[in-house]
Formats: sequence, structure tokens, C-alpha cells
Amino acid sequence: MTQGCCDNLPLLGFDPGRDKCGVAVVQGIGNILEAQVVASDRALETLQTLCDRFGSTTLIIGDRTTSRQWQERIGQNFPELRLVTVNEHNSTLAARDRYWSMYPPRGFKRLIPQGLRLPPRPIDDIVAVLLIERYLNPD
Repeated sequence: MTQGCCDNLPLLGFDPGRDKCGVAVVQGIGNILEAQVVASDRALETLQTLCDRFGSTTLIIGDRTTSRQWQERIGQNFPELRLVTVNEHNSTLAARDRYWSMYPPRGFKRLIPQGLRLPPRPIDDIVAVLLIERYLNPD
């Protein structure tokens, strides 16, 4: 079993970005407790709030855009958090597909092929959820 999943505490997911970040809290598989997109300048404050609220001790972070800088900042501000990097390859495409399965299009938008549809909002929070799922189910 993956280390960190056995303590039954919710896991934090973090999709790092320059302007905005995705944050999620997941307990077990498929149990999303919280998911949101926040401005990058509010990300550390949001992480603190979620750690306090859910008692998470492990943060799963994507390994691409600005990841190293965020790992340093998070490590300095939250030395008690265990940071785990996860391969973020194709996570945005996977999050787009997940968005449409969560929120199926209605009306004439159903006729547009899924690959051509763009979600009407940022999906960084869904990416954060997918990063946790990749950690829990490595392929």
C-alpha cells in the first residue's frame, strides 16, 4: 500500500502555477472533501486553512510548472508536511475529460465533440484531485 494513505488522514493535492493554483483535499479514493482554484498569492494561506481544517500531513504536488519554487516555499512554511511529487504529464487533458464527465454538457453543446469543448472555468482544482489519484494508484 502507498505510504501515507494508511494513516486515514485526508491528502492535500496541489497543482502549482504562476497565476493560479489548484488545491484539493481527498480522503480515500473518490471522496473529494474540498477542491478550489486560488490565486497564487493566496495559495499558502489556503493550504494553511485546509491543513488546520482537515489535519492533512501529506501534500501531493505536480512536478511541472513552477513546482520546484512551490516546493521550497511550502517546505519553508509547512515543515511538518510531507511533500510528494507526482508526474503531471497530460493532467490538464485528463482534467478536461473529468470535468465533462462531472458536468455533462446540455443543449446544443452536447453536439460539439468533447475534444473541442473547453470547460467554462479553470480546472486546476480537478488537476489537484487527479494528482492525488495518481499518487494513490500509480501505474
